[in-house]
Amino acid sequence: MGRSPCCEKAHTNKGAWTKEEDERLISYIRTHGEGCWRSLPKAAGLLRCGKSCRLRWINYLRPDLKRGNFTEEEDELIIKLHSLLGNKYVLLTP
Repeated sequence: MGRSPCCEKAHTNKGAWTKEEDERLISYIRTHGEGCWRSLPKAAGLLRCGKSCRLRWINYLRPDLKRGNFTEEEDELIIKLHSLLGNKYVLLTP
């Protein structure tokens, strides 16, 4: 039982993404939006698995992805929440 594999493992690229692959993924998502990650690689013409595409988009390519150091306000908020909650996991939504 269980879920079928998301991709044909024998025909997928592994390792570092190329600039061309990034551009294909970005272009496809701009045109069609985020949808079914399992079918996206084939539709976008990528030899990657859906999970790899999803992780690449979420962790590296999203336009709203913030990189760099925390601002002073963010630092103060982290310290304040830590003093209130301790080391509990807290989900902060923007």
